[in-house]
Amino acid sequence: MSKSKNVQVNISIPKEWKDELENIARIYSVEEGKKVTFLELMRRGIQEKYQLGDPDEKR
Repeated sequence: MSKSKNVQVNISIPKEWKDELENIARIYSVEEGKKVTFLELMRRGIQEKYQLGDPDEKR
């Protein structure tokens, strides 16, 4: 059994941000042909903004 190297972080964001991110996620879901959540958009944004490596990539 493999263990996840992810950690859970709880944050508060304004409801308006969440609502907008959910709307954007719906658009991305249609464009990409797969379910995209607002949390995935947040992860992608953080990864891109701070140029973080892909955690699934082998090093």
